[in-house]
Amino acid sequence: MKKLMKILTFLFLLLSISVGAQTAITVTVKDAENNTGLPFATIISQGKNYITDVDGKLVLEQPSATITATYTSYTPQSVTITPERRFYTIKLAAHSEVLKELVINDNNPAKEIMGRAIRRKPITNPQQKLASFSYKTYDRLVVTANPDSISSKLDSVFVYEEIGKRLAKIDSSRFKFKKLIDKRHLYQTEKVSEYKFNRDQGLKEEVLATRMAGFKQPLYEFIGLKLQSYSVYTDKIDLLETKYAGPMADDALTEYNYKILDTVSVNNRDSYMIYFSSKNRMKKKLNGILYIDTTTYGVSKAVFRVKNVLDITSTHFFTYEEDMGLWFPDHKTLKIVKGNNKQDIKILGETIKFDAVESQGNNREKDPSDFVYLYSESQNFEKKFNIPVTIRRTSVAIEIKDEAINRPESYWNQFRTDTLDSRSLTTYMALDSIVAKENWEQRLLLGRRIINGYVPIGPIDLDLRQIVKYNNYEGFRVGVGFVTNDKLAETFRISTYGAYGTKDGEFKYSLGGAVRLGKFSNSWVGGSYTDDIREIGSTSFATDKRVFKIYDPRPINISTFYNYQAWNGYVETKIIPKTESMWQITRSRIDPKFEYVYDPSGSHPYSVFNLTMASVALQWNPFSDYMQTPSGRIEVEKRFPKFAFQYSQAVSGLLGGDFNFGKLDFRAEFEKKYLNGQKTTALVQTGLAIGDTPLTHLYSTSPNNLDRNGILARITFAGKNSFETMYFNEFFSSRYMMLQVKHGINRFTVFRGIKLSPMLVTRFAIGGMDNKDHHIGLNYKTLEDGYYESGIEFNEIYKGLGLTAFYRYGPYQLPHFDRNLSVKISYVLNLF
Repeated sequence: MKKLMKILTFLFLLLSISVGAQTAITVTVKDAENNTGLPFATIISQGKNYITDVDGKLVLEQPSATITATYTSYTPQSVTITPERRFYTIKLAAHSEVLKELVINDNNPAKEIMGRAIRRKPITNPQQKLASFSYKTYDRLVVTANPDSISSKLDSVFVYEEIGKRLAKIDSSRFKFKKLIDKRHLYQTEKVSEYKFNRDQGLKEEVLATRMAGFKQPLYEFIGLKLQSYSVYTDKIDLLETKYAGPMADDALTEYNYKILDTVSVNNRDSYMIYFSSKNRMKKKLNGILYIDTTTYGVSKAVFRVKNVLDITSTHFFTYEEDMGLWFPDHKTLKIVKGNNKQDIKILGETIKFDAVESQGNNREKDPSDFVYLYSESQNFEKKFNIPVTIRRTSVAIEIKDEAINRPESYWNQFRTDTLDSRSLTTYMALDSIVAKENWEQRLLLGRRIINGYVPIGPIDLDLRQIVKYNNYEGFRVGVGFVTNDKLAETFRISTYGAYGTKDGEFKYSLGGAVRLGKFSNSWVGGSYTDDIREIGSTSFATDKRVFKIYDPRPINISTFYNYQAWNGYVETKIIPKTESMWQITRSRIDPKFEYVYDPSGSHPYSVFNLTMASVALQWNPFSDYMQTPSGRIEVEKRFPKFAFQYSQAVSGLLGGDFNFGKLDFRAEFEKKYLNGQKTTALVQTGLAIGDTPLTHLYSTSPNNLDRNGILARITFAGKNSFETMYFNEFFSSRYMMLQVKHGINRFTVFRGIKLSPMLVTRFAIGGMDNKDHHIGLNYKTLEDGYYESGIEFNEIYKGLGLTAFYRYGPYQLPHFDRNLSVKISYVLNLF
């Protein structure tokens, strides 16, 4: 009898395991009349409520024998689950009944509820109601896939021949992917942070610990990425570094439609469950659900959904704090899966890639990226309210502690809500091994330096820009240069270069050094001596970051340079919040290497002259967020507009200076990125020179066209922001303003390896010249009537090569058609 009972117990156990391992089902809830999905419908299974997505779909891992679908203003319907079916469609019929408890003297009760919720933000938004707060949070992010969703079956193709059947092809990509994902995640990172807030200083994140699979020193740019919004009350909601109009914004009632779905209990408090969707389908906006407390009208839960090239779901959970009388953030999740992308999509620094969807049919063959998803979850703890909170260094939004990258396993375990599963542990071990074997960490560090134009060689960084160049004055310019790095010393640096021009036969060089005054502000004081040449009429801001180019297209075609021999002393610092500044004093000897004489008085012409100049340059990015890392400060969230200011003052009589003049330069940059890859940029730049300013230091507005007959004879390399149809030395100005607008269209394949990514471009410039008769030697025009050109860029058509075409029109249009047309070659070098 006992033996029989053991057998029966074992059989019942097997049965329960069999039931528990029930294959997941997919349920779609639709409107019976128009056959469209009902977003965020409720599915009742095993006594629990589940919510469908924006398309009315839901995957149930362990469904009960009968499930029920409900939706406000629709008649509920139940269906019976059978073992042989995995897909169910439930069509609900609409009815006219309205929940009496939700009627609030308005044709649309949801709109009235949302109006009250928006008006009560000052007492429901923690950042408005509380004087201060602090809490810690544990974040974990994985890039992974569900192994159970991937078929392990090998796809085989058989060829039938007279002698029988022959195996011609085995496609094992999914099989190999399943074996990999069974063992570990594709990627994983963890972080512990402390958030501090007070009304006077705002919000700041201090990273206490960070760990990134495969890297001893994490990629700080990755840590600073804004995957989802901090608050649900803001006017703009962030999802994957893209901004959307917020459903709780002050003007949200004009932007969104709202509909009550149900009343539910959250933390034992009643909440209205309100679905929101965009009024204008042509605009990119969110849809989702807001759970609004029926008493306080605070948000008790929020679900944000975006479905286009990527399928993104962000969920914010709150806990009701009785003592404070408000809902405070408790934890949040983020899931990103493949959408309807027609092109490859790469996110998180190309850590995760979603392949293009060439066919939207249900029968299309799936590839591994169909199963991959990114999942992030953060849990808040140690919450403190209305206690004194002092925030140091408010100029940076995120500060990473020096010890954050060296935390032991015991430190992590005290914050993890659950111990890491076997796949997570294997991920760290596997990626640590792979990254070390492939030397990826060093390759990434090398890539960063190369982008800035250097290759590290022990204690020095070799300057790639000095190796070889070409222009019409020097011919081929060959040389070598370097700057010392942290391996030699962290508190001082030495920089130098030397170069020789094969055409002019002259040697150029520079030698300088600097000492660091402060690590946090990255302040340096230094000096240098330089004997080199420079393009006349050029405009450059001292704070501009140097970006390495394998070629610099404009100087290739320029022949008008001047030699300068200059002593320079400077201070560079980031001590002013959200700025970089350079303060300089320079004494230089200027020798124009073309036929030119400057005679400001009409009686004392200068062919060579001396200048003593003091200048200050300031790059100001007021809307960007910065991160302070153990190795320096970086801009983690680039927001526009950005502004650059520069003022230079030449003083006559000081250290032998010949002229007295001032120059004021200003630049504003604008950029708008779209999730589908398109981008619009705008550039406004202006300059003003007052006083006795030689032509060498005036403005030429960056021309880039050779004065030759025939379109083919003028084909050269295109510049980035230069006027492609304007001829060299055609225009000079003592005051000017230029505007450039670019819009990039999605990249598409023409055939095979030929791809196009069109960029539409329009440029305009206007200016003028004071005392034109003081400049003797060059014949040129001014820009009083306004200069116009428009065109199109096809960059990276094939292996980095591209073409651009521009047309010149307006007051300075030339009589011959072909003289107004410019065709150029572009080249983009992708190092990684």
